[in-house]
Parts: sequence; structure tokens; C-alpha cells
Amino acid sequence: MAILIDEKKCTGCGACVICPGDLMAVNSGTHKAYIKEQRDCWDCMACVKECPVGALLMKLPYQLANYKASLEPEVSSDHIKWTLTDIDGNKEEFVVKTFETLPL
Repeated sequence: MAILIDEKKCTGCGACVICPGDLMAVNSGTHKAYIKEQRDCWDCMACVKECPVGALLMKLPYQLANYKASLEPEVSSDHIKWTLTDIDGNKEEFVVKTFETLPL
């Protein structure tokens, strides 16, 4: 799978640097996020889920869904809404409840 970065949306906030594989970074010159090495990505989507402006997108591999397909999360405090777009542009949404983070 591949992480795509929409540089027009990216604010350079650094939220994506949450990557457990230490693959995401912010370019000090452009102030835009980039992935250090796409092939090392674990496909955990931590960076995609963490991005507050929706600048990151997971592209599904051709073997699974063709190049036009994508999977995009919208994170809320108690759920994640996943939008799957197939090769014909049809969209399907799935909502997964999550636990709210409790203050320590």
C-alpha cells in the first residue's frame, strides 16, 4: 500500500510523525510532510488517522483494488469512519466505535 500526501492540504503540523516505524517527517524547507521510505511502511495508517487536515491518504495496492481505489479514515472522539472508494468511484462507509481517551 502507499501513503499519499496532499501538499496543498498539509500544514506541516507534524502530527503524522507519530509513525511507529519512524517513516514520516516534515521537510524543514517546505514545511510539508513526506515519507522517508514508502517500501518500509507497515500499513498501520497511524499517520493517516492522526492527520488533523486529511492531507494523508492510503492508496490500496493494485493487486487488491486498482490504482483508483482508496481507503480514508475520518477520526472522531468515539469512532472512526472509513470511506472506501472503489475503482469506479463508488463509495462505501464503515463506522468503527473506539474508546474515548480518559484523562490520567
